[in-house]
Amino acid sequence: MKTIRLLLGASLFILGIVLTLLPGSILFVLGGLMMLSYDWPKARAVLKYFQLGMRHSARKADAYLLARKLR
Repeated sequence: MKTIRLLLGASLFILGIVLTLLPGSILFVLGGLMMLSYDWPKARAVLKYFQLGMRHSARKADAYLLARKLR
């Protein structure tokens, strides 16, 4: 089971890196990191970094859209 999880996680992560120019490909990167984080603590740290960055950008986008709506 561990081997399958590592192979699937690595495949998703590499697919997400290859498809970085397409919208939505960050989900492949996050999915791969999530699968890899079960076995590798370094992947868990990188996953937290990506989650923090996505949270920050979502708050920024929400603030921008709210300010645009209130004009």
